[in-house]
Amino acid sequence: MDQLKTPVFDAVKRYVESNVVQFHVPGHKQGEGLAELREYIGERALQMDVNGMEDLDFANNPTGVIYESEMLAAQAFGAQHAYFLVNGTTSGVQAMIMSACEPGDKIIIPRNAHKSTIGGIILSGAMPVYVQPEVNEKLGIAMGITEESLKKAIKENPHAKAVFIINPTYYGAASDLKSLVRIAHRHEMAVLVDEAHGAHMSFHDDFPLTAMEVGADMSAASTHKTAGSMTQSSVLLLRGNMISPERVKQVLNLTYTSSASYLLMCSLDIARKQLATKGSDMLEEALRLARMARDEINKIEGLYAFGKELIGTPGCFDFDETKLGICVSGLGYTGYEMEAKLRKEYNIQIEMSDLSNILAIVSLGDNEENLTALINALKDISSKTEKREYLKTPFIPQNPKMIVSPRDAFYSHKKIVPLDKSVGEIAGEMVMAYPPGIPVICMGERITQDIVDYIKILKEQRTQLQGTADPYINSIMVLGMD
Repeated sequence: MDQLKTPVFDAVKRYVESNVVQFHVPGHKQGEGLAELREYIGERALQMDVNGMEDLDFANNPTGVIYESEMLAAQAFGAQHAYFLVNGTTSGVQAMIMSACEPGDKIIIPRNAHKSTIGGIILSGAMPVYVQPEVNEKLGIAMGITEESLKKAIKENPHAKAVFIINPTYYGAASDLKSLVRIAHRHEMAVLVDEAHGAHMSFHDDFPLTAMEVGADMSAASTHKTAGSMTQSSVLLLRGNMISPERVKQVLNLTYTSSASYLLMCSLDIARKQLATKGSDMLEEALRLARMARDEINKIEGLYAFGKELIGTPGCFDFDETKLGICVSGLGYTGYEMEAKLRKEYNIQIEMSDLSNILAIVSLGDNEENLTALINALKDISSKTEKREYLKTPFIPQNPKMIVSPRDAFYSHKKIVPLDKSVGEIAGEMVMAYPPGIPVICMGERITQDIVDYIKILKEQRTQLQGTADPYINSIMVLGMD
């Protein structure tokens, strides 16, 4: 297949250039009905905002240009089938779980999985079996899972239907994916991989191996995060014969919009072409910039930009160097404070922060000027900082006990109680820090004092907490009647 082709993008361009008289949705009719937005972003983007029709194909049942573009994507990513997603990798994660699991089936999942997995579990009716990821206590972050922990989970749950793996974590740590896939397949379990942060990895040899490269069954990759497409656009990949393409299509038709954005699909088409034809060179430059920045930041007193030296530590088999994680606790700052300081005083917005670290994503679109600005800002902050006490990161609480399945908890009666009085109750909603979107407590789990104390610490640090009806999390929904 010719990876220089962009079937969807070419079809949309032909449609725009044909000046068709439109009596179809969207109602803004090429921006005529939305003048203020058209004046700001220009008319071309709004002309491209079209709907499914014969020459543009139909996203729910593609047989034309969308199908051709998805086949090109499958080839580029080393899959047998690819599906364009316009509701982010969240929709891909949920589609993977619903494709592999039926109500009551067990699925083995690392505890640091994104909140979208809980949505997939509720929708599918599957039962999660949580595996505790390794924790780097110095950095205070979750890493990958080990072969030993997966073997133990399989031994205790031999009839589980699927294993869910993150590749890599938000901070760039990758498990030994090839070994984990081999173990799961030996026990006839499907392997589903969340590659939200790894869409770029198969296009340059210095990155960890991807799901499709090691024979996993499905993966969902956020092309918008690291591979150049527009926000909300992702790709779902399928290979092997454990999960049928017919089943995947059936699942997608349950949740997929019938009005997929052609702007998003064009961006997927072009991003795939760019990765397949220029990706290696572009990623070489991104790696050069990330390595340069890491070296310079590690010369700054009080800062530690972690990287490939983590390989070989528990839960880190390989590492994605374009994830520029920086531990700032040596300066006496929390990551949250450092993120705010960089934005307010230096006009720099980083990707995310936690109690000890900040994370900058270095990607295809970066340049030396951007990285130099970050390095200089960090040098300036370090030179002006007097306190140098090391802040101890509070230990992330271990898995709470699941009393009720997430699906049953979702549909149960609930009442609201003050957070302080919730110890011993069964959670009726999730609490998570976002980003990264990893639940502290999930629906159906018993709330412990450790959980309440940890939530309070996150609140004190003004962490962005999500998942609860009360935006300030002074109260929490639990199971039971008022």
